[in-house]
Amino acid sequence: MEKDVFCGIVSGDIPTTRLFEDRDILAFPDINPQAPVHILIIPKKHFSTINDLGERDGELLGRMVLVARKLAKEHGVSFTGYRLVLNCGPQGGQVVPHVHLHLLGGRQLSGELG
Repeated sequence: MEKDVFCGIVSGDIPTTRLFEDRDILAFPDINPQAPVHILIIPKKHFSTINDLGERDGELLGRMVLVARKLAKEHGVSFTGYRLVLNCGPQGGQVVPHVHLHLLGGRQLSGELG
């Protein structure tokens, strides 16, 4: 497996501002923000896409959402609203082949999804 940019961030080879970190999860600002608040929440363990997660990884994904909720509150968007996005594969808009959850907020987001 070739090392992706997020694996480089996890290992410390690529510097970033670590907004949250525990044994399994790391969160940091997106380098190409699409909103005033744009944070990436990733598992430290490499999974290329959501399709690579197993039954036992559901708890990890749930914890990533809880980290997003915590960061939304810390960054002042929990009451005004925010969006969580998980892209899967190239046609789903996934650019980096490492599972990551986008937290976006701080402005009115366009595109009704539901």
